Amino acid sequence: MPAPTSPADLFRHSLRLLLDKDIPAWVALWAEGGVMEFPFAPDGWPRRLEGKEAVAAYMRHYPDHIDLHDFPELRIHQTTDPQTVVVEMRGVGRLVESDAPFDMTYIAVVTVRDGHFTTYRDYWNPLAVQQPGADFTGSSR
Repeated sequence: MPAPTSPADLFRHSLRLLLDKDIPAWVALWAEGGVMEFPFAPDGWPRRLEGKEAVAAYMRHYPDHIDLHDFPELRIHQTTDPQTVVVEMRGVGRLVESDAPFDMTYIAVVTVRDGHFTTYRDYWNPLAVQQPGADFTGSSR
C-alpha cells in the first residue's frame, strides 16, 4: 500500500510507523534532499540534518532508547500553503534504559512535496533529553 500524499495523511502515517518502530519505512517517507531542523536542540545535539541519509542515521537507534506508545492530543493545522501543516502533539511511552516514563510535547512545521517530507522543523523541549536513556543520537554532551 503506497504512503498517503496529503501532508496531514502522510504525517499521520509517519506516526503509525514510529509506533510500529519501523524506522526504515519512516525514513522512506523522506525526499532525498529533505531537511530536518531542531531549533531548540541543546548543545551537542544536531540542529539541522540535510538529506535522507542524515535523517536515517539520526533516527536509526531511536526505538532502542525511546519506546513510544501513543501520540495523544494530535492536532494538525492546515496553512495557507497546501503542502505545509503545523502539528501539535504529545509523544508518550517509556525510556528503554531506565523504564522511566517519556512524555514530550511537540510542535512541528512540516512540508510535503510529491508525497515525501521535504522540510520538518521540530520544536521540542530540550530539557527532556537530560533524562538518562533519552540520548539516542550519540551526541557529544
